[in-house]
Amino acid sequence: MIDFSIPGESQLLIDTVRRFIKEEVHPLEQPTEESGVIPPEALARVKQKAQSLGLFAMNMPESVGGGGLSCVDQCLVEQEFGQTSDALIRRVFGQVYPMLMACAGEQIEKYLKPTVQGDRICAMAITEPGAGSDAASISTTARLESGEWVLNGTKHFISDGDIADYVIVMALTDAEKRGRGGITLFLVDKGTPGFRVSRVQPMMGHRGYGHAELVFEDCRIPEHAVLGEIGQGFPLIMGSVSQIRLAHIGARAVGMASKALELMRGYAADRKQFGRPIGEFQMVQKLIADSATEIFGVKMMVLNAAWEVDQGFDPRAKVSMVKVAASEMQGRVVDRAIQVFGGMGFTKEMPLERMYRDARVTRIYDGTSEIHRMLIARDIIKRGLPAF
Repeated sequence: MIDFSIPGESQLLIDTVRRFIKEEVHPLEQPTEESGVIPPEALARVKQKAQSLGLFAMNMPESVGGGGLSCVDQCLVEQEFGQTSDALIRRVFGQVYPMLMACAGEQIEKYLKPTVQGDRICAMAITEPGAGSDAASISTTARLESGEWVLNGTKHFISDGDIADYVIVMALTDAEKRGRGGITLFLVDKGTPGFRVSRVQPMMGHRGYGHAELVFEDCRIPEHAVLGEIGQGFPLIMGSVSQIRLAHIGARAVGMASKALELMRGYAADRKQFGRPIGEFQMVQKLIADSATEIFGVKMMVLNAAWEVDQGFDPRAKVSMVKVAASEMQGRVVDRAIQVFGGMGFTKEMPLERMYRDARVTRIYDGTSEIHRMLIARDIIKRGLPAF
């Protein structure tokens, strides 16, 4: 028999996160959306409280001070995170990249532990003006010269790039090998000569944190600034990407869509037109029913793929399926919610307007829907259908 029940310890964590978001994080959403900045004093207080409850860097192992959550538990928590904004998730609960576990020697005390503890902010610099979904086609280079690496290139759309204390930079160390042994990750500190933030790029959504263009011009960093091994940057990134996509995109999409559905349900029950609640109209019922059905389907997909990650399997095709299904479901559900609310849904008085803008980018970042469909088809043609 397959047991789909959530263990008591996991449910306690989910309930704690849900209550924390409702009581501590939700009050910060509107001020952040209106000003584009999270209120600093309130953020410091809420972040400290999250840390005291063990709700910071939950994706990282306990051995380095993280929460040590399994992929399934992380996705269950991230569904709750999806109930609030990405900016607040980053600052309150921590945006700690799993590839930092490749830190070695002095890097552990300088980068890994302070980031897990919330004392340092890290940004991941992969995307370039000429390299988006095809990450292996980057043009940023790094060459070893007199015991130092010299970086040259431009990165853009880098989340937190404007405020990060340091950046993980993906660069070519062998232009011939590229993704097959020619890409390396580097740890570059803020203030390093030759490294600058050229501009912060305004975005349609995701207010509250910056997306920056970073320029490296003969930026010299120590030889020991390599994260992991020389030439192994691409597999190091890819080794972490399944869990990131499942949690940050798949599970959060379920969370946001669930919040939109709950708003839709309440409004359909209360709003009256032609003498009766609009929830009695079949067309409104269809919007609600379709949304609930799609959310349920994607939630099951996320948890199934997360379980496979925890079992040590490589569910890359399933993760791509989750990425496509979750990002597109999220957009459809929020759109339906706006339709149910009518004119009110289009106003800034409702969170749906923000959610609509925030949801749109999930079909683009971490590989567009078109790219993932191609990956799914290639994997099926090569290896056959995955076990469903």
